[in-house]
Amino acid sequence: MLQTLGEGGMGVVHLAADPEGRNVAVKVLRPAVAGDATARRRLAREVDSMRRVHNPHVAEILDADVTADQPYIVTQYVPGRTLEEIVEESGPMSGPALQRLAVGLASALSAIHGAGIVHRDLKPGNVMLVDGEPVVIDFGIAQAADATRLTATGMVIGTPGYLAPEIIEGEEAGPASDVHAWAATLAYAATGRPPFGSGTFESIFYKIINNTPDLDGVPEPILPLLRAAMSRHPAERPTAVDLVQLARRVHVEATLTDQTMVDQFRTRLEETSRDVETTAPDHTASRAFTMPPPEPPAPARAARRVRLPSMP
Repeated sequence: MLQTLGEGGMGVVHLAADPEGRNVAVKVLRPAVAGDATARRRLAREVDSMRRVHNPHVAEILDADVTADQPYIVTQYVPGRTLEEIVEESGPMSGPALQRLAVGLASALSAIHGAGIVHRDLKPGNVMLVDGEPVVIDFGIAQAADATRLTATGMVIGTPGYLAPEIIEGEEAGPASDVHAWAATLAYAATGRPPFGSGTFESIFYKIINNTPDLDGVPEPILPLLRAAMSRHPAERPTAVDLVQLARRVHVEATLTDQTMVDQFRTRLEETSRDVETTAPDHTASRAFTMPPPEPPAPARAARRVRLPSMP
């Protein structure tokens, strides 16, 4: 082991060298939980999740042993800094850099969801930037979309400011929850602020439930896409595949032609939605979405009663 890269609730991540001398990241389960069957199952699920994802915007798994006395996994070492660190040091992103981030993260989610995985904790601290390109890391709480949930009843897993409203209300996280987190992460990159604030859990959750993100400072051309991805209801959000196509067409240094291209693409999606509604069952049609134009946030509604995670 060369040095410690980071720590979390489940384990510690070290920088190490493999037999060929290449730098790798080794995640080792903490001794306090290494004997816990649930923790081992979660690590095994992490390994299975990452083995099925192959994309230049996702850190790949290289080796693992979840049956060792001290279970571990070895992943590609991503030399760079997190999006959170870069924004804190250099300020908000703009122009082509912001678009590369949007497209790269959407591509990562497309690959993750294509493998049947939900990341569950996409946020600025779990995105590394390497030569301007994002790489998603840390599948520590990812799970297969059809897997049995390993959390205790009522427990909220994820980072509060980047949770989707359905998770706060106790529903299972799905691919649409990651899309909501994609939009929140892009909003942070564009403004330097978490879109739902950084106060207490109660105040953050209230804003998420009432769909009142602070998007002041987000470049105008990308606002419709972020608003669509932050739609209150999961079925109204674009898929990760949609995000890749749309993000490529939205240039944050937009001209009239750039925005017209996005509007035309949106129109085609709406026409497809209407065709699906007349030829397919309702549950299929519900996957279509439309991108609302920028508009002032609606007056806050009364907060719905939600179960908050207990604090240690």
